[in-house]
Amino acid sequence: MAAAQPSPVEEGRHALDTRCARCHAIGAEGASPHAEAPPFREIVKRYPPENLEESLAEGITSGHPDMPEFILTPEEIGAVVAYLNTLIVK
Repeated sequence: MAAAQPSPVEEGRHALDTRCARCHAIGAEGASPHAEAPPFREIVKRYPPENLEESLAEGITSGHPDMPEFILTPEEIGAVVAYLNTLIVK
């Protein structure tokens, strides 16, 4: 029997965990490890996740001064947006 596939939200969290968590707090709580890297729960207050799709596809190059450039696949972008939507406090 095949293992269950992770949900898009789980895939999005994994994409952020492997690329961004060394600097940003990616969850609903906690401080960012890098003082100049805002927690993602704060980023989604300023930018609706859907508005980040183009930047994620092109590679986000702004941010804190030593932020590396990351380029995500279309599937990863959809998953990241799905995860970021879970951080929006309603």
